Amino acid sequence: MSKANAPSEKILRSFRNIGIIAHIDAGKTTLTERILYYSGRIHRIGEVHEGTATMDYMPEEQERGITITSAVTSCQWKSCLINIIDTPGHVDFTIEVERSLRVLDGAVGVFCGVSGVEPQSETVWKQSESYHVPKLVFVNKMDRMGADFEAVLDSMVKKLGANPLAIQYPDGEGQDFKGVFDLVVMKRLVFDQATNGVAFSSSDLTDEEMDRLAPWREKLIETAAEEDEEILELYLSGQDVPAEKIRVALRKATLEQRIVPVLVGSALRNIGVQPVMSAICDYLPSPLEVPVAIGIDPVTMQEKSFAVSHKEPLSALVFKVTMDSGRKLTLMRIYSGRIDAGDVVFNVTQDTSERVARLFRLHAGRKEQVDAVFAGDMVAAAGMKFARTGDTLANENNPIILEQIADYKPVISLAIEPRNAAEGEKLDEALNRYLLEDPTLQLTRDEDTDQIILSGMGELHLEVVLERLKREFKLEPRSGKPQVVYQETVSSKASGLAEFNRELGEDVHYGSVQLSIAPLGRGKGRIISFEVDIDAWPDAWLEAVEEGISDSLQSGIIKGYPVQDVHVRVIGLERKDGESSPIGYRMAATMALKQVLGEAGPKLMEPIMWVEINVPEEFVGDVVGLLGAKGAKIENMIERSGQKVVQGLAPLGNLFGFSTSLRSVTQGRAGFMMKFSRFDVLE
Repeated sequence: MSKANAPSEKILRSFRNIGIIAHIDAGKTTLTERILYYSGRIHRIGEVHEGTATMDYMPEEQERGITITSAVTSCQWKSCLINIIDTPGHVDFTIEVERSLRVLDGAVGVFCGVSGVEPQSETVWKQSESYHVPKLVFVNKMDRMGADFEAVLDSMVKKLGANPLAIQYPDGEGQDFKGVFDLVVMKRLVFDQATNGVAFSSSDLTDEEMDRLAPWREKLIETAAEEDEEILELYLSGQDVPAEKIRVALRKATLEQRIVPVLVGSALRNIGVQPVMSAICDYLPSPLEVPVAIGIDPVTMQEKSFAVSHKEPLSALVFKVTMDSGRKLTLMRIYSGRIDAGDVVFNVTQDTSERVARLFRLHAGRKEQVDAVFAGDMVAAAGMKFARTGDTLANENNPIILEQIADYKPVISLAIEPRNAAEGEKLDEALNRYLLEDPTLQLTRDEDTDQIILSGMGELHLEVVLERLKREFKLEPRSGKPQVVYQETVSSKASGLAEFNRELGEDVHYGSVQLSIAPLGRGKGRIISFEVDIDAWPDAWLEAVEEGISDSLQSGIIKGYPVQDVHVRVIGLERKDGESSPIGYRMAATMALKQVLGEAGPKLMEPIMWVEINVPEEFVGDVVGLLGAKGAKIENMIERSGQKVVQGLAPLGNLFGFSTSLRSVTQGRAGFMMKFSRFDVLE
């Protein structure tokens, strides 16, 4: 295969790797459909409410009208190649958002013109802030009754701490919404509904419109003037400021995250989408305009990075693994270097080499094969056996490990079992594929019942897995009710000694281990340390002791849940010449740990969730009462955009059915968001 030509720096500057992020039902998938349509990527507009959206290609998404997986696509607009990831808005799939933000250069936030900044959009926004992602905003659904553009800007300030800058203003709101005023060029944009908005025209403003928009235009020019002295001089002298100069100045402020440009429209009514596409090109960064990805040299453990160039050594991050017709596809962001189809790359995280058989650009559920991919781009690879989400790919002779994607702890579990023996093997195979795709799923097997325990991020998360099993594999395993995932810990110190001395087969195995255990702070994990002279003991025996402790910590003594936040010390070992063995020490360590766990005040820890409820003031008392009944602890109560925000902590086990109860007591007017905070002992 001939080597594909690398893109020039000019072409690389035209790349845009963006995500579309928002609360559920804000219209981000509808917006993406229009972007694909207007860019010529698709020739028919699909609709979420009809179950025909291109990006929601999974049947579960089409049935529910929500995005579950991060669909990836690319399109051309003007001189830009735009790679788009359409991310979920539902809290159960927040890991999809996190994975996407890790590899994006910019993002488009979609807010409903009626609801403004909703709880999950706030969560996603703050996630993007932690990755320093420049953003612009599209205020959607301006044709809805109750739409209020200025209220949305106000909610961005109060809820997000953002600095929104309107570069457009709506021509009417609600039923009166007709078009868009462009504040950069001071023109009125009207979109032709007969052509589904493909054709749109601009016209001069009337004197009345000029007067109405004057304060908004003035703020725009003042903001641009802060970035460019020439604009300041033109502004102070009363001269017109060229639109291109304004765009350059606002781009600078956007990339440095001092402002968030705000556009307006109605994606469903095909109004205002093309200006969003142009704004992506005008204001969001290319791969050359974001900080280089920082990693660690796995040999020296020193900080390391490569420039964004195909001439540099390879560094790429796997941000998702998915199954396509039974075959594994690895989605990756290339930060430096290049990969050609057929190349062998080094998976630094897994410490193994593997071959990239084929490379594809993804278009939601479809693929287009390419010969090579270069620094700054996103691609899917087939043929990689070992890659997992968060892995770094590099050159073996110049390795780097990029920052791994944050790990999420499952908080809810479901017991499932095949309906007959024939389904058992097929069920195991199917679930292992889903585990490969989704690192927030976990799978264990109950030793007593032999049931499969599937754990995930929420009720909906597990429900979707069951639906996919039915559709993709024709499997309908029996399942119990969702159960909370617990952990165990200890509340005090204890020490103990255990001796194992038994004949197994023809050999006698001996081991004697003395342990102590003490509690650690929440979220500190597990520490195992040796306070004996390790040079006096064979490595095999010490390793056996550590393995016995580690394995036993996976199953505590209350209900068999993993033990966390403990420090286990090995404070004594005894030997018998001719009888001591690794098996003996492993068994003795297991026995000693069970003993000290029982004497150290074992406690159950359950998932504690951070809960935030936006509610009209007249329902605050009802909400506080409902939270009290659920065992919640109110942490804070603040005011945002005329509504009260009740924040608190509550045990997950008490929150089943909470959203239904909340809708009932608030007449459906409250917004509810929860996310995992920590595992803790319920006092």
